[in-house]
Amino acid sequence: MFFILSKTLHFLLMPIIWVIVLLLLAVFLKSIKWRRITLLGALGLLLLFSNPFIASEAWRAWEVEATPVKDVGQYDIAVILTGVTSFRENIPDRIHTTKGADRFLHPLQLYRMDKIDKFLITGGSGFVLKEGIPEAEQIEKILLMAGVAEEDILTESNSRNTRENAINTADYLMQQTQYKNILLVTSAFHMRRAAGCFEKAGVNADGFATDFYSSERRFTPDELFIPSADVFSRWHLLIHEITGFIVYKLLGYC
Repeated sequence: MFFILSKTLHFLLMPIIWVIVLLLLAVFLKSIKWRRITLLGALGLLLLFSNPFIASEAWRAWEVEATPVKDVGQYDIAVILTGVTSFRENIPDRIHTTKGADRFLHPLQLYRMDKIDKFLITGGSGFVLKEGIPEAEQIEKILLMAGVAEEDILTESNSRNTRENAINTADYLMQQTQYKNILLVTSAFHMRRAAGCFEKAGVNADGFATDFYSSERRFTPDELFIPSADVFSRWHLLIHEITGFIVYKLLGYC
């Protein structure tokens, strides 16, 4: 039930949905005053959520800072959180990744530098109404194709959210006590919630943030004044994550 509710909330937190609702109210409300207010509200949201500079500043304030690769120590295992692949039934002969692929590409770099010994990939299928190939298995295939030794890849394919990632990983690590130094890898925007969940589950891990959405601060006309449709989707992701963090805090998950 929690998984389904989270997917519903994901839809309701879309800024574009808010704009559409306000525009519909501006059309159908009888009061001229309130029609004007809702129309101005829709225009204000459009300007706010399409501004690249404001979006980047918001991302910079929320994301966990990057750890320089040179400062990363030696770790027995890197726990990689999924959420960066998708299964397409019409193109099943390859693995499809998203921008978040840095979640496994950057640990792969650390592995090649002998900074981590093994991977533990945690994550099942993200579908609500149908079955799919667990994301952990998809990322495992990519790492194998990249030349990672099979014995260096461990997978956990039952988790469907961050809390389950933490609980299932904690259960596994309790049985495999040889892993002392643990590196937690996820997107920079997701690290606050993930780190809180893993700490709550009893996993003592250092964080390594990847997949950054904030950009370098630039005071150029295109950043300051020119609207961007892409910024809407970025705002949706940020609002969803902050809301998820608050909900997890209230429920005692992190």
